[in-house]
Amino acid sequence: MFETYDRDILRIVEPARVASTINPRLGIVGGGQLAKMTALAGLQLGCDVVVLERNNFSPAANLASHSLVGDWDSPEALVKLASQVDVVTLENEFVEAASLRALEEAGYQLHPSARSLALVQDKFTQKQTLAAAGLPVPRFEAVASPAEVEPAGARLGWPLLLKARRNAYDGKGNATLQSAAAVPAAWRQLGGDRGRELYLEAFCPFAAELAIIVTRGRDGTSVSYPVVETVQRDHVCHVVKAPAPLPAEVAARAADVAQRAVAAVGAVGSFGVEMFLTHGGEILVNELAPRVHNSGHYTIEACLCSQFENHVRAVLGWPLGATAMVAPAAVMVNLLGTAKAVGHPLGLERALAVPGAHVHIYGKAMSGPGRKMGHVTALGATLDEALATARRAAQFIRFGPHAA
Repeated sequence: MFETYDRDILRIVEPARVASTINPRLGIVGGGQLAKMTALAGLQLGCDVVVLERNNFSPAANLASHSLVGDWDSPEALVKLASQVDVVTLENEFVEAASLRALEEAGYQLHPSARSLALVQDKFTQKQTLAAAGLPVPRFEAVASPAEVEPAGARLGWPLLLKARRNAYDGKGNATLQSAAAVPAAWRQLGGDRGRELYLEAFCPFAAELAIIVTRGRDGTSVSYPVVETVQRDHVCHVVKAPAPLPAEVAARAADVAQRAVAAVGAVGSFGVEMFLTHGGEILVNELAPRVHNSGHYTIEACLCSQFENHVRAVLGWPLGATAMVAPAAVMVNLLGTAKAVGHPLGLERALAVPGAHVHIYGKAMSGPGRKMGHVTALGATLDEALATARRAAQFIRFGPHAA
């Protein structure tokens, strides 16, 4: 039986609209693991979550209050999502900014904005925007044909990187050129011969790869998480160490650069900022991610307010939470697929028996080489202690057929 309060609510609004009247409704474009962890944070804060994905089998689908199946580049599908929620946000940067403008033009709330996404999703435009704001970035040049690469290489120096401007991640869409002889094959490999837009970037012989999550609110206020060190293998992040083992002055400079970078693109929400630390102590922005980011997964257990909760707070216009760590050190180890197989985790029970290991399985239907299938986070008094715990649990987990 309804309590008096519930009966009063039912008199005021139609029963079908009770949930949407009481609970904020968050729409997420994309249904992968980032949407799943964002949805968990939203549910914790009393939100209803609606996910738009291209199939019914996304990791976030079983958490969403409603799951829509449709093409996220279709303005009609996006408007259908927006019409059911209070605010729309993104779990990836691959949605066409032009399609997202249809939401804003129709009066719907979208954070980050279509303009912010347009400035970030084209990496050449992103570099131009950051450079124009006075931020340190590797030298870069546009190229329209293979013939333009060799003279650009003379200016930028060899080796250099040939990069896709759009739809590239985890090293996919990048090619390292040791000399002009490598240009024709790399141009074909990245699709330049099929009309894909490419650009060049000077190679950075870095001392360390750093990252930081910055959450920026609708009102321009922002909070920063600790600067972390990321350890890559084959262009895929394997380990995140928080905080990065850096002098305080270097960490402060990195945080300042990251704050200015997200402000330069008008960010709202949690953004990932990847940076290089050079051997000379210079901080260079590698690239921005206009969304919650793999380098910030450790914040779920290690910080007072996770990057996911702060993202929800930011896009809904709520006060931002504290980002301080609750332990001296934390390490996240990614669980990566090694072969094409079903996404069932083998060895989970053994990993869960490791004291202090926090295991996250994303629930993807299929595994693949280098595909992010989950992660393990551990806290510790030192980075070495946390790393040992996380690796001890991670080593047990593989993805493949169900055990007999």
